[in-house]
Amino acid sequence: MTTLTAALPELRARVSPRETLRQILLMTGRALQKMRRNPEQFFDVTLQPLLFTPMFGYIFGGAVAGGVSKYLPLLIPGILVQTALTSCMATGVTLREDMEKGVFDRFKSLPMSRVAPLAGPAVADTVRYAIATTLTILVGLAMGYRPGGGVVGVVAAGLLVVVTAWSLSWVFTFLGTMMKSAQGLQGISMMVLFPLTFLSNAYVPASTLPDWLQAFVKVNPVSHVVSALRSLANHGTVNSEVGWALLACAIVVAVFVPLAVRGYRRQL
Repeated sequence: MTTLTAALPELRARVSPRETLRQILLMTGRALQKMRRNPEQFFDVTLQPLLFTPMFGYIFGGAVAGGVSKYLPLLIPGILVQTALTSCMATGVTLREDMEKGVFDRFKSLPMSRVAPLAGPAVADTVRYAIATTLTILVGLAMGYRPGGGVVGVVAAGLLVVVTAWSLSWVFTFLGTMMKSAQGLQGISMMVLFPLTFLSNAYVPASTLPDWLQAFVKVNPVSHVVSALRSLANHGTVNSEVGWALLACAIVVAVFVPLAVRGYRRQL
């Protein structure tokens, strides 16, 4: 038994890229089955767009833009980013809950790639991001939102939201491997996400803010993603903001995937 246990790290290290991909797909299927059996995992991505979009639109529309219909081109991209941020936070929380329940203890005795248990749920959660994005756009259309970018621009904006949420989910995956409890992770995540969201150009034009706050808004990565979505959905154009958003996503993945894998290895 001791010899077998000592050999397990070596077996995991020999997993081929093809086998790693197969294991990621298997873990993705496991995560999707878990979602199907626990429909409450979809509550945040369904209720938040249905509640926040009309609430923010009717409360702030007249004050910010002089009317709801005029405010929607500004609001919908902001709601998309906020929903994506709060949705990807659940990836890390769910991971931490599985670790607390001992689910990952089963993987210790298997010749499994270290990245598979992490990448599988991250891929499965793209379904949740797609649902949240679709519902937000549909609610906006029902309220009178008419994107100038047409179908192509809206689809491109939706894909950017999903890519952004998936890349950011690796940040929370890493935090999930480091935090001691799911409750602690959720509390810290909310303290970070809400200031980033509201201290941006998501809900009001940056020009209406004080000069000192504009300086922060301009460097806030959330503002760049929101501007990229507005460019795609409202105008159907690809500008530098889109490029910066994609570059930021690539950097986040390149940094936090290795960190998440290292954090997971420490749990073994």
